[in-house]
Amino acid sequence: RKFPPTFHHHTHIKPITVSTITMKISSLALLWAVTATTTSAFSVLPQSPRWSSSQLSMSAQTALGKPGTATVDVPWEELGFEFRATKSHVRVTYKDGEWGPTELVADPYFNIHIGATSLHYGQSCFEGLKAFAHEDDSVHIFRPDENAKRMKSSCDRTLMEMIPKDRFLEAVNEAVRDNIEYVPPYGSGGALYIRPLLFGSGPRIGLQPADEYTFICLVIPVGDYYKGGLAAPVDGMIIEDFDRAAPQGVGAVKVAGNYAADLLPNMRCKAKGFPIGLYLDAKTQTTVEEFSTSNFVGIDNENKKFVTPMSPSVLPSITNKSLMTLAADEGLTVEARDVPVDELQSFDEVLAVGTAVVVTPVGSITRFDAEGNEKKYEFGESGEIGPTTRRLYDKVRAIQNGEEEDKYGWNFKVY
Repeated sequence: RKFPPTFHHHTHIKPITVSTITMKISSLALLWAVTATTTSAFSVLPQSPRWSSSQLSMSAQTALGKPGTATVDVPWEELGFEFRATKSHVRVTYKDGEWGPTELVADPYFNIHIGATSLHYGQSCFEGLKAFAHEDDSVHIFRPDENAKRMKSSCDRTLMEMIPKDRFLEAVNEAVRDNIEYVPPYGSGGALYIRPLLFGSGPRIGLQPADEYTFICLVIPVGDYYKGGLAAPVDGMIIEDFDRAAPQGVGAVKVAGNYAADLLPNMRCKAKGFPIGLYLDAKTQTTVEEFSTSNFVGIDNENKKFVTPMSPSVLPSITNKSLMTLAADEGLTVEARDVPVDELQSFDEVLAVGTAVVVTPVGSITRFDAEGNEKKYEFGESGEIGPTTRRLYDKVRAIQNGEEEDKYGWNFKVY
């Protein structure tokens, strides 16, 4: 599956005259003369059927490179999950009522107005997705259309101007294309992590939406979140002295502030020896919502059930959506519904699912009462990865790596 072509709609076209053509040719000649002797920190992407007529070509698009040929500081198999510099990122600015041209920018630093709404009022949202190298050295991005939909939901909730879906997909494609050498090679277990970010860059002091927005898309080569691809089960802890999101708040969208709010409880969980925290519903504290940065999944092997919470405060995970489809293919009954805390004792396997790790198996979840007494829910054999967890993980990774049929058309080929 390839990215769809872009279609542009023009509301007003000026008539072309001889003098207009002469002026355009002269302007282009001057521009090329300047760019021939000037090195710029960015380039405007070339005009093609994918790009609008307002996007002037400043440099010819290079041939598609080969993944795994960049120089990195460690072997590809040892990358881990951390920031590493790459060649460029994509930047698009919304100003004066329209989105400008798509630029490839080398400089990782950004000047921002001191009155920007992202700084003062949190007008900022982001996405996370990955690109994978296949055995034939082609590179494929996993379900970027779903990330475009989810970013639109975030923008709608925070009154930000959403970049059109076709421009979003183009930006993601170009960010990967220009940094394709940084895509870890097939067989390394790694991927190119893609982070689209949209924020209010225009100044406002009264509480109101910005009049200018900036969209960027950066990429980072990453390895397996845990060495070997699927970690031994981790221990979780129920968080009760903090809420992740209010019942009618912004928990269902991927805004930056949601993650800042989780920093303190997340660090406290780790200080107590629990790598992962589980939030309950804010109103009653009786139903499971989600882990700090991942959706919750419970597996009941005896009754062949895949259970995940359905709540207006839970961020809809694209990874979870994919696993639900694959679980149904495996013959499991998929149930998206309220999950009472006491139901934890009925699960044979529990997973934390998200883009970074696909799945993290959870071996136990502990709940402390007001006196510090604990109740511990344990899942499966101690220290062992459950069979359903392993099967679902292997299935989705095989699709991402091009080793199994992509019958749902989830992979978008970079071109």
